[in-house]
Amino acid sequence: MTSAPLPGPTGPSGPSGAAAARRAAPRPDHRAAVRPRASVRRTAVAVTAVATCLALVAATPYPGPLGVGDRLFPELGNPGYDVLRYDITLTYTGDNTVPLQARTRIHAEVTGERLETVNLDFAGGTVRSVSVNGAPATWQAAGEDLVLTPARPLTGGQPLHVDVRHTSPTSGAKPTGWIRTKGDGLALASQPDAAHRVFPSNDHPSDKAHFTFRVTAPEEFTAVTTGHAVSRTRQAEGVTWTYRTARPLATELAQVTIGRSTVLRRPGPDGVQLRDVVPTRHRATLEPWARKTSGHLEWMTGQVGPYPFDTYGVLVVEAALGFALETQTLSLFSLDFLGNEDYPAWYRESIMVHELAHHWFGNSVSPHRWDDLWLNEGHATWYEWRYAAGHGGPELTERVKRAYESSDQWRQAYGPPARLTPPPSGSEDKLNIFRPIVYDGAAVVLYALRQHIGAEAFERLQRTWVTRYQHGVASTADFIALAGEVAGRDVSGFLRDWLYGEKTPAMPGHPDWTAGTP
Repeated sequence: MTSAPLPGPTGPSGPSGAAAARRAAPRPDHRAAVRPRASVRRTAVAVTAVATCLALVAATPYPGPLGVGDRLFPELGNPGYDVLRYDITLTYTGDNTVPLQARTRIHAEVTGERLETVNLDFAGGTVRSVSVNGAPATWQAAGEDLVLTPARPLTGGQPLHVDVRHTSPTSGAKPTGWIRTKGDGLALASQPDAAHRVFPSNDHPSDKAHFTFRVTAPEEFTAVTTGHAVSRTRQAEGVTWTYRTARPLATELAQVTIGRSTVLRRPGPDGVQLRDVVPTRHRATLEPWARKTSGHLEWMTGQVGPYPFDTYGVLVVEAALGFALETQTLSLFSLDFLGNEDYPAWYRESIMVHELAHHWFGNSVSPHRWDDLWLNEGHATWYEWRYAAGHGGPELTERVKRAYESSDQWRQAYGPPARLTPPPSGSEDKLNIFRPIVYDGAAVVLYALRQHIGAEAFERLQRTWVTRYQHGVASTADFIALAGEVAGRDVSGFLRDWLYGEKTPAMPGHPDWTAGTP
């Protein structure tokens, strides 16, 4: 992801260059824990309504929200099961201020020895009915969890099929989730923890799954989601569009967009199918930018190897986003950025490459925990810088040196790259984990590693990383171990100092560089 504030009209501003364009923006194992079974009444509730929660607490034992042990988001994700696939149905009226009627079906496998309650992440919608394995289940809210009590306890290895009928509100009260676009449209921006404001889920990137989306909208709208188009059928209430993913998807990377849009299709390099979605009335302005993605794909595959998916494109929306986002196979941009000629062409293209690079680093290889965010953003920034250096932007070493000079200040303000300062307790602004230290600061770490092990070994490390963990989940510990394996020597101490140290180490090969004094 990249985010606001964007740089000034003459190019990136500030000591860290393009980091200013990402400063405030968004990006999270299953445990065999067992919750005591709560005796609750079945009732239709607005999941996050405080009054509902208080009424239930007064009548029944309070089931607490759970989590998968993420230090930065302790209540995100849920233990005891592994989601295999989601089937999500959304019905849109044509008015983006009205909640969508929705149905979410989750197909999972129980991983714990015994599961008496099932926690889902869900906040903001009204639940109308719930069933577990075909039988009605009771439910109640607990923080931003929806706690289900099935008719019978579940055991390890048993299939888990959850069916929730609910609404999906578009109030925009939170910074991410549904984004309202001009012309009564919608798009998703769910990093780091907003997918569960749209649909019930195990909303943590460590539990990736396949998705089917079925979106019904009035005929004048076009619906596009992550995945391949399966069908388009007319019904009394409008047109139903069905899409299905070929590769597993983290909830935070799902994209559903509904708008007065045009879909541009064309063949890309190496058999990749290109699909761009732009506001119809701005097609002439945006189509030349959409056509640049073919060249970006060729450049990135030359850097790290084959693109890990079979479709790619850009989604451009009319909304004041202040960020760009790597939603899987359909990177999200705002019209006021991509269509703004005040920004240098090299800069806009380098941000496009940043989001594309995430499809290797973050989308295909997803973080085990949100502390591993630097693996996503550091690598995307690294390739953003490299692309810019060859296409009219600053030289790579210049960008690294400027960021290095700010590194100690960032560490003091935000924590080291792989151990960020958590969001303030009770804060609803979870986007503050997207700070310069995980963008430019983490790219500086990668440069230091290349200086330490050599350019050839560093390139092999990048290619091996995205191949070995393709379409999976990996951690900082995995990266450190692989770096040592590829380099043929132990680099764990070197990387731990760079990733976890309160002070920035000396830069190999540049003894005259200073990281500054906080």
